[in-house]
Amino acid sequence: MTHAAPGPRTASGRPGTIRLFSERAHGVARLAVPVVLGLVYGYWAAANARHGGPVTGGNILFGFVTALVFAVLCAALLSVAPKLPREVHAALWGAFSGIAVGFLVNQSDTSVLRSAALGVAAAAFVFVFAFYRYYTHEDAKGHRIE
Repeated sequence: MTHAAPGPRTASGRPGTIRLFSERAHGVARLAVPVVLGLVYGYWAAANARHGGPVTGGNILFGFVTALVFAVLCAALLSVAPKLPREVHAALWGAFSGIAVGFLVNQSDTSVLRSAALGVAAAAFVFVFAFYRYYTHEDAKGHRIE
């Protein structure tokens, strides 16, 4: 005797997705994740910029401005990039991560060539990883299949 295949389980009302948390929790996470990542990145950049010296007001300001820029760019990328084709989506994440790594390395008193090389390497790695992930999670028309 044949039976119908079970339909996708949804908790959010969206077909084909399994959500462990409520829509409210996902809304809070859309804001909290870039802010937390920005604060960690800003602290890291400020620590690299002071080279083990004392914490100054300028160093704290530099850390908060860096955190703000990182958080805003990360939030913008999280909201805009999924609407783009997979190639552009992966390229944006690669560029963002390469610039972020290159900036961090540049703050630690290394040569510009080293920071550029590490930034390009990080960008290439993230691009390949993201492209593979988006390519394997989309159908032929570019629609997501989660």
